Amino acid sequence: MDVTEKIDRFVNAVPVVLFMKGDRRFPQCGFSGRTVQILEACGAEFETVNVLADDAVRQGIKAFSNWPTVPQLYVGGEFVGGCDIVQSLYESGELQELLDALKG
Repeated sequence: MDVTEKIDRFVNAVPVVLFMKGDRRFPQCGFSGRTVQILEACGAEFETVNVLADDAVRQGIKAFSNWPTVPQLYVGGEFVGGCDIVQSLYESGELQELLDALKG
């Protein structure tokens, strides 16, 4: 299984996943840390993937989403965006609605 298949399976198996630098307890960049704070403020249950631990994943996630930067948030198997987009969706209330929709 190549890295793209691994990413695809993980994104579709985990309802909310954040590909980031570091992990939720120890973010390794400000954008990753801010995105974690936003998800926690929404009360989201989410998994993180530390792209610094595996260069194949770090490069693969960028190709998978066709998005050049990390962090990257996926909700319900769909790419949401990076830190700026997540921040904007949070401020408008749309992120909370998206996360609430997963709970049914």
